[in-house]
Amino acid sequence: MDKHSKIYIAGHRGLVGSAIVRYLLSEGYENLILSSHIELDLINQTSVKNFFQKERPEYVFLAAAKVGGIHACNTYKAQFIYENLQIQNNIIHYAYIYGVKKLLFLGSSCVYPKDSLQPIKEEYLLTNSLEPTNEPYSIAKISGLKMCEFYNEQYGCDFISAMPSNLYGINDNFDLENSHVLPSMIRKFYLAKNLYEDNFNLIRKDLIKRPITNVNANDLTNSEIENLLNLYGIEKENKTIVIFWGSGNVYREFLHVDDLAEALIFLMYNYYESKPINVGVGKDITINNLAQLIKEIVGFKGEILWDKSKPDGTPRKLLDITKLTQIGWQPKTKLADGIRRTFQFYKENNSTLSC
Repeated sequence: MDKHSKIYIAGHRGLVGSAIVRYLLSEGYENLILSSHIELDLINQTSVKNFFQKERPEYVFLAAAKVGGIHACNTYKAQFIYENLQIQNNIIHYAYIYGVKKLLFLGSSCVYPKDSLQPIKEEYLLTNSLEPTNEPYSIAKISGLKMCEFYNEQYGCDFISAMPSNLYGINDNFDLENSHVLPSMIRKFYLAKNLYEDNFNLIRKDLIKRPITNVNANDLTNSEIENLLNLYGIEKENKTIVIFWGSGNVYREFLHVDDLAEALIFLMYNYYESKPINVGVGKDITINNLAQLIKEIVGFKGEILWDKSKPDGTPRKLLDITKLTQIGWQPKTKLADGIRRTFQFYKENNSTLSC
């Protein structure tokens, strides 16, 4: 892969895909192929076939996927497994058919068993049962990993797979129902901070930029806004509280998406094995401590409550990144710094009212 190669980034508007695009452009890569969902429906086999036949990319980053947190994955199980299988099957197969030189498939740390030994080594894949709350997504991702491995074995392809830890950063999804834990916390604390300070104008601006109801926030009274936020665990009576799912005692590892993008380009140049490779930071944090950190960064002065009737998910997911560090890559972004940058992005992108 060089600066003039034709490089297709599937999912270029998403969290990972946009970070890959930013990194490649910053490094002088000038021949990127970018197609939005309107231009190319990755679930449609014929559309994907025609795209590869026309564009003939030399390299592919497969970062397109249907993603979400515990609530979304546990609610839309059929959609998660169907859409992810369709997307990756189509892209991987036609990458082979039309002679792509190298493809990188983005897996996920959720492919590992729920009660896996810690830190998690790549060889622990398929050694025990998966976490039930994200099983559909996990099974789809495992299929993608194995598809790359078997296409290499049968057809002599050079398709590699990377399994990142939990991601966050610029262009994250901050939806209160379907986002992952870290961006969801940023938004909930931001809304709660403004509720605590009776700053309903900023709350309205947020709800117009990122709607959580079909009702226009400008049409809601302050009392109606309070009632709406109550539905999402943001409450104000004698004091303002934010409610999160679970106990807060499970551990998660968080990798800034800009670090991931750098790692993926590094792997395109330096990794040639069929077996997947972990990408992470090698450190984790409890969800409770994460909440306290984000609360401080956002500046929320209220309280945190944990709804222990709701699921925690996997008790711990800390990746062993020895394999990656041994070939020469290390993460750069400290968690607090990365959260500050993500929160700053979130605030700056509340200044426009278009969705």
